[in-house]
Amino acid sequence: MTDTATDRSRWLALYVLCVGVLMIVLDVTVVNVALPSIQSDLGFSTSSLAWVVNAYLIAFGGLLLLAGRFGDLIGRRSILLAGLGIFTGASLLCGLAHTQGLLVGARFLQGIGGPYVWLSRASSSPLRPVSKSMSTVAPAFLADS
Repeated sequence: MTDTATDRSRWLALYVLCVGVLMIVLDVTVVNVALPSIQSDLGFSTSSLAWVVNAYLIAFGGLLLLAGRFGDLIGRRSILLAGLGIFTGASLLCGLAHTQGLLVGARFLQGIGGPYVWLSRASSSPLRPVSKSMSTVAPAFLADS
């Protein structure tokens, strides 16, 4: 591969990573804003509504270490793409959910895909030069805080 093609593929990887991180950050925000509508549309009680958020958090937090190890064993690119696929598919299921159980299950699946995308952001080794790539990634990371 030429240097130009290598640079393009690195920048493409960076953009895919930024979109993935942005999807995760926006998902948390959108769900929190939509909780009242979710409660009224699907008939959640106040106590069961917490599972819409908690199902995601339990899976996400529980798989962070495992996702990092899989990234070391399988490769970060494969893990990133698998995580994006799982997260996107689960997001589609969330949008189509018509029962409480389906929504909570789909949120759990989102929590399974999320850590694989999230941990890929920490790997900047293929994204050189670092100063340029970090200036591109910084807005997505700042949206996290």
